[in-house]
Amino acid sequence: MSHRIEQINELIRHEVSQLMLTELELPEGCLLTITRVITSKDLRHAKLLISIMPDKFTGTVLEIIRKNIGLIQQELNQRLSMKPLPRLSFAIDATEKEAAKIEDLLDRIKKTG
Repeated sequence: MSHRIEQINELIRHEVSQLMLTELELPEGCLLTITRVITSKDLRHAKLLISIMPDKFTGTVLEIIRKNIGLIQQELNQRLSMKPLPRLSFAIDATEKEAAKIEDLLDRIKKTG
């Protein structure tokens, strides 16, 4: 991955995080984190991987993001002066859940062995 793409990923992560803090009304007790941004080489698309804790808020938060994605995109367009500006999409980052499953399996193997 080029250094420029890495910089753009970090800039998008920072700006969208700030927008979500100020523009979205999340359920009380909910923690939303952008864990990673993957921007295409042509800069037309950016996939934001998010983590939502606790898990019970996942559906609610995804619905809030879906309803407000136009606002988030518009605000990002105003904050950043790059061309082209990537279209945003959001997905759940399952890395932590997968890591926890692997840890659990390893613990089971240790106990039986």
